[in-house]
Amino acid sequence: MIVRTTQEITGTDRDISAEDGNWQSKRIILGGDKVGFSFHETTIKAGTVNNFHYANHVEAVWLIEGEGTLTDRETGETYELGAGSMYLLNGHERHTVEVRTQMRMLCVFNPPVVGSETHDENGVYPLVEVPA
Repeated sequence: MIVRTTQEITGTDRDISAEDGNWQSKRIILGGDKVGFSFHETTIKAGTVNNFHYANHVEAVWLIEGEGTLTDRETGETYELGAGSMYLLNGHERHTVEVRTQMRMLCVFNPPVVGSETHDENGVYPLVEVPA
């Protein structure tokens, strides 16, 4: 059994912030936990525009706080997001999240991230294998 709190993660190597300061990700479960997925609490600042593309991962996002707009850059479709919204990037869609009020979301990645990943210039996390 694994029990962790976001309080104990804060300020550790599991607490990652974007270089531009737009978002913070508390990585609660990582690949090294050997459960087949990773689980994160991510906060994105109000007034920011964020481009992401998880070419190597499927991501499920459940928004629990805040409002904004999600744009699928593959199709141009837009979706209004608010608390209780969920989106699943099951096609590795390039997407943009425009944040009106600070967003807090719970995210699941498969395959799991190991914790050292950062977005590259295209918003992509590299695929990093979990050490055996």
